[in-house]
Amino acid sequence: MAERVIPLVDQRLTTLTAPEPTEPITATGTLIDRLGRPLRDLRISVSDRCNFRCSYCMPKDVFTKDYPYLPHAALLTFEEITRVARCFIAHGVRKLRLTGGEPLLRKNLEILVEQLAALRTIEGAPLDLTLTTNGSLLKRKARALRDAGLQRVTVSLDGLDDAVFRRMNDVDFPVAAVLEGIAEAQAVGLGPIKVNMVVKRGTNDDQILPMARHFRGTGIVLRFIEYMDVGATNGWRMDEVLPSAEVLHRLQQEFALVPLEPSAPGETAERWGYAGPDGRHDPDLGEIGLISSVTQAFCRDCNRARLSTEGKVYLCLFADRGYDLRALLRTGASDDALISAIGAIWQQRADRYSELRASLPAQARAQRRRIEMSYIGG
Repeated sequence: MAERVIPLVDQRLTTLTAPEPTEPITATGTLIDRLGRPLRDLRISVSDRCNFRCSYCMPKDVFTKDYPYLPHAALLTFEEITRVARCFIAHGVRKLRLTGGEPLLRKNLEILVEQLAALRTIEGAPLDLTLTTNGSLLKRKARALRDAGLQRVTVSLDGLDDAVFRRMNDVDFPVAAVLEGIAEAQAVGLGPIKVNMVVKRGTNDDQILPMARHFRGTGIVLRFIEYMDVGATNGWRMDEVLPSAEVLHRLQQEFALVPLEPSAPGETAERWGYAGPDGRHDPDLGEIGLISSVTQAFCRDCNRARLSTEGKVYLCLFADRGYDLRALLRTGASDDALISAIGAIWQQRADRYSELRASLPAQARAQRRRIEMSYIGG
């Protein structure tokens, strides 16, 4: 068993000043990075805290009760988040995803949802506004979120067997409570709902078929995610990765599946639909998704930026530093200055870590102190 790698330096402190372009960059609705990728998706972390201690994200031996979480004064206010989101939208962002940590731990989150739901794309259309959650508080908060304008949710759920699920969340939280949250979200109209399962070989891969059986025909899209080397504390090892191709093979032993087209440009999941007796996709049976960041990198289509809880912009899930927008927000910068800074940040982007992973020496991968996923969101 490989030793867990614990960072000696808090990567949250590694910050780049937002660039000041020689010439102001105005918003045209289309912002392209150095690899020709447009900016379309902004993921907004609203909390660096979580009530779970999943080993692949926030292992308990690192994120102890004494872990130095960000003080409240360091967090962006809801008004600051909304202002930054508006500036990203001017560059062509069409989708906003609230994430964390666990976003439902942020007090009065429905106020932020209401503010973001009032924004419009440059074409004047409503944004795709969604949220990712572990589901622990969803039963209690689903209706208020829907009433505030949230459209849909994605729930992280790594198994149906209660013992497996309790072991993976490492706080003894029962799976039944998450399923009740999913049911409530569906009942109030937060949909279509997606359920994400991170698959670790030898840990929960025996849950692949039970999860598929459970969600097939429910209108809920189940997605299987390869265990990734995010952050610097999860002790990632390649031999614990179950490739999506093997997940698909297991599913096809029981279910007839047919490939589906991507639902949108930059879609991270490879879609497969359950087939009916005629061999064609039966929408009533639904679909599954495979997210293969390790074995089938999708960097070339990545159109996502991430905004951390304290206002730093990250250009990749595997980034090791972010660009500080909070300093601009709190020193009186105009919207034009924020828009110009965001433009300069994105235009110099060339991140493609997942594509390069296999070619990097193991030592180089180990030495790269990536930001924790709980800080910038998945």
